[in-house]
Amino acid sequence: MGTYEAVSVHFEDLDAYGMVHHNKYPFLFERAFNSYLTRKGFPFGHASGSPIEMIQVVRSMQLTYDAPITRLGEIQVQFWLEYVGRTSFTYKFVILSADRATVHASGTRGMVNLDASTLRPAPLTQDLLNFSRPLMSDDLLATLEAREAQSASPDGDVPGI
Repeated sequence: MGTYEAVSVHFEDLDAYGMVHHNKYPFLFERAFNSYLTRKGFPFGHASGSPIEMIQVVRSMQLTYDAPITRLGEIQVQFWLEYVGRTSFTYKFVILSADRATVHASGTRGMVNLDASTLRPAPLTQDLLNFSRPLMSDDLLATLEAREAQSASPDGDVPGI
């Protein structure tokens, strides 16, 4: 489910005991996430040449630490979309050893889509949803398809749902 991205643990990620400091785990997820977006051609900000109409900001972050990372080098980060609402979405992620045998940490990151001019929550665009589909579970895809069918129905009812 979702995707795996390899990222490097850097010397500056370590604490005085030679372990990745607890505040660096969100950065490991962020490195993996940005690597994925870059690889998929996501247009980042003004540098993309396109106008910024929507901004996604972090609303919540939750982490559980399972086993310390005690060395430099490559690790794996698995992540996927767990929830998609009208204006928000939630990623789940797992930080793993390079061979994926050890879970170092897991967590969630909730995001809110904002209108760039008002900085108020704004509906997720169809383009953003389409871009995000490869990160969605089958259950989430089914939920979104049912939601789309319901909004397309003149009376809001979806037969059989």
